[in-house]
Amino acid sequence: MLQPEQQPHSDGPVPSIAGLLLAWYDRHARELPWRVSPEKRAAGISPEPYRVWLSEIMLQQTTVAAVTSYFARFVNRWPTIEDLAAAPETDVLGEWAGLGYYARARNLHACAKTVTEAFAGGFPSSAAELKTLPGIGDYTSAAIAAIAFDEPAAVVDGNVERVVTRLFAIEAPLPGARKTIRRHVAELTPDRRPGDFAQAMMDLGATVCTPTGPACILCPLRVHCRAAAEGRAEQFPIKKPKAATPERKGAAFVAVRPADGAVWLRRRARSGMLGGMSEPPTTNWNARADGATGAEAAPFAAKWEFQGTIAHAFTHFRLELEVYRAELTQDPPIAGWWSNEAAQGSEALPTLMRKVLVRALSDVTAPKPSRKRTG
Repeated sequence: MLQPEQQPHSDGPVPSIAGLLLAWYDRHARELPWRVSPEKRAAGISPEPYRVWLSEIMLQQTTVAAVTSYFARFVNRWPTIEDLAAAPETDVLGEWAGLGYYARARNLHACAKTVTEAFAGGFPSSAAELKTLPGIGDYTSAAIAAIAFDEPAAVVDGNVERVVTRLFAIEAPLPGARKTIRRHVAELTPDRRPGDFAQAMMDLGATVCTPTGPACILCPLRVHCRAAAEGRAEQFPIKKPKAATPERKGAAFVAVRPADGAVWLRRRARSGMLGGMSEPPTTNWNARADGATGAEAAPFAAKWEFQGTIAHAFTHFRLELEVYRAELTQDPPIAGWWSNEAAQGSEALPTLMRKVLVRALSDVTAPKPSRKRTG
């Protein structure tokens, strides 16, 4: 089988994939707040492992655009890993609120503590050692090792998967093709500038080799790309058909103190979805089962009024919550605290729960739900 360098559409020998990509990266690297530019790296300035680690954890399952403001807030509030380790977990969750996948925030805090206590604040430099830390798996350990410590580790994220499946026209569908993709990336990764190579692959996938409408004519690797040569770039990566998204239901209950408009919040259990985050009380919904619905499902008696429903999409299911509101002049008989409007900005409220509060505190009167469901 022809290797990429032997493509019939090339006119004789061409530079290696790594050489072409690094030359492109030197001209077109994205400016990102956690990144050291190629010019600075050439001048001997190395990336700060703390910033590389923080950005890579934040970027899991999230976009650069969504992460940028969170990253700035974190490094301004906790400039070093020792600062982050010393912070209360509730403060970390509060700063993370809205970024999603909240286990990442708990693991982030646990990792900061481990690095501070067991490694005197210095990250281990190898992917193998990094992988032993809380919240760091195959991808993140490789990314930190390559970018921060120049280990020629194979870094494979979604962008890299797309680039490689197109380069080699890999017909096997994801996720089954990932072992083959990782092998190709390991073979392509150079010993010199492996961190820049990893970031270049990510940038290429994010800006040129995009999911739809890839700009093949601008791609520095076009001469090597089988999918481009065959006019099939958008067919890759091949994915198995998605299963139908489950739909779950539940109810949320927002108690309001008329004197100052404060709402009653509680802390969710540390384990499970949205673990450790703040919420107005909700019923026991999860990815596998509905929670109870209807005013009778409230955690305590009050004059509950239906305010409408909100919908929220998780990775593996869609949730619809009925929202109820009641006014209370005394503390309810469940654990929690009153949070007024001024304090809510710093609460560890995930996006779902902020939707609930907006719905509950709206002046719009909603019709009663047409039917009740209980879990």
